[in-house]
Amino acid sequence: MKEITDRKDVEFLVESFYQKVVQDDVLAPFFQHLDFDKHLPKMIHFWAFVLLDEPGYTTDVTQKHSHMCLAQVHFDRWLELFNQTVDAHFHGEKAEAAKQRAFLVGWTIKSKH
Repeated sequence: MKEITDRKDVEFLVESFYQKVVQDDVLAPFFQHLDFDKHLPKMIHFWAFVLLDEPGYTTDVTQKHSHMCLAQVHFDRWLELFNQTVDAHFHGEKAEAAKQRAFLVGWTIKSKH
């Protein structure tokens, strides 16, 4: 395993995570309508902003999810898959920061529902 050090690592993390999400019985229904050619670059940009301090990400993540009918089980599963993906491929400070930020994103979105 390695540390998250550059954009290629972030791309791998995000792509690996979404491969799990779209095959997951709990989460897949929320992602069936998405155009992943458009969605993945946005998610990569978000995580590169969070983990690598890349400038330019300005989208309000909580607002983007406000229309979704999400329950606790969805947040729990999303976080579980995200943490599994991080732990399977990365270690170190940025990996822990990714898991902490994922928890905060989920908590923030959940608190606005």
